[in-house]
Amino acid sequence: MQQTTAPHQEKHKEQITTTCCIVGGGPGGALLAFMLARRGVAVTLLESHLDFDREFRGDVIYPSTLAIMDELGLIERVLQLPHTKRSAIIYEMGDVSMVMADLSLLKTKYPYIAMINQAQLLELITGEARQYANFRLLMGARVEELIYENDKVCGVRYRGQHGFGEVRAALVVGADGRFSRVRKELGIQPKKVSSSLDVLWFRLSRKPEDTSEGLIRFGNQRVIALLDRDDHWQIGYVIPKGKYQEVRAASLERFRQSIVETCPLFADRVGEIQEWKQVSVLSVDADCLPRWYAPGVLLIGDAAHVMSPVGGVGINCAIQDAVMAANILTAKLKNGGVELRDLAEIQRQRQLSIKFLLRYQYFLQKRLLDATVNSSEDFRIPPIIRFLFGLPLTRDWLVRMIVFGPRPVHVREPVPS
Repeated sequence: MQQTTAPHQEKHKEQITTTCCIVGGGPGGALLAFMLARRGVAVTLLESHLDFDREFRGDVIYPSTLAIMDELGLIERVLQLPHTKRSAIIYEMGDVSMVMADLSLLKTKYPYIAMINQAQLLELITGEARQYANFRLLMGARVEELIYENDKVCGVRYRGQHGFGEVRAALVVGADGRFSRVRKELGIQPKKVSSSLDVLWFRLSRKPEDTSEGLIRFGNQRVIALLDRDDHWQIGYVIPKGKYQEVRAASLERFRQSIVETCPLFADRVGEIQEWKQVSVLSVDADCLPRWYAPGVLLIGDAAHVMSPVGGVGINCAIQDAVMAANILTAKLKNGGVELRDLAEIQRQRQLSIKFLLRYQYFLQKRLLDATVNSSEDFRIPPIIRFLFGLPLTRDWLVRMIVFGPRPVHVREPVPS
């Protein structure tokens, strides 16, 4: 059980002792905390923000994640959340469309993508975790540094709503995303995957009669991704890297016009974009650490391997990392014996899938997105894309690899000690 001592009167320092301290309340961190707490491991989850709501957060839930939620007994509650479903991923290029993925052919109980508000999903998962007395969630707790003893991480120092605090733990897990403080503190340098693109994110209203077929629209030197929500569209407008100021200098009216030229559907509502502050810039980056761990600390999700937004795989990778970590570490944490080789085994089990997805993202980015946005010629579907996605055999194999990975991850109940 977790033990909390009274805050120090002079330093205003709260001190918590737990078994596992998880930094970052995103999908990976929240799910790992829930799984460990349910299995009897004392967990403290630190989230730097005061709530889970973000303006633009990935909401793409793949069949693999839905299957994991089923294995955890959460699927009914998850699917009670407002959501939309997609069984096919279709790229539209003017009057031509291409099915890039047909998920209805997958051999799974959930052959579709569910678009679920991530904040609501996180509230559900942490709400389930709160049922266990050995779970503690600290919102508004921003980690400042790692605590070391004998060259091993043994906790974190954080700045909270009421001053500074410490969490001492047998294991610290960094699940704090692409700008991970835990990763920075460890000083492990990633291997970067080059990118020549950025994405402008914004919202437009959604009407009941709107079609939801085309997930990505292509035009001359333009690529626009459409993610449908209950009452609005979340839209990603792909631009050459570092060119936001040029797009902005060309005027907001020109930007709105270019949206309509690629997506005529929005002609009656692009006027909703009244000022540039409604548009956010997302830098498209990807990388992978050569090592996801150090003595006393493990990194998962984007903290270990930053995924680009291509394909919307980030949430699902983080959740699969979390499940693998829970599978391997539960008994070790309960018995007080997590070793470096246990952390290395998590990376070994997950690394093949992550490397495959990073290479797939890079391929699509260079051969399809980059070739469109940075080309001076009229858009044409590259022959290699026609070959891979035009043949059902290769397309369906790619879909299985993207959704489940070379090594599918499943919840493995711990062996009773």
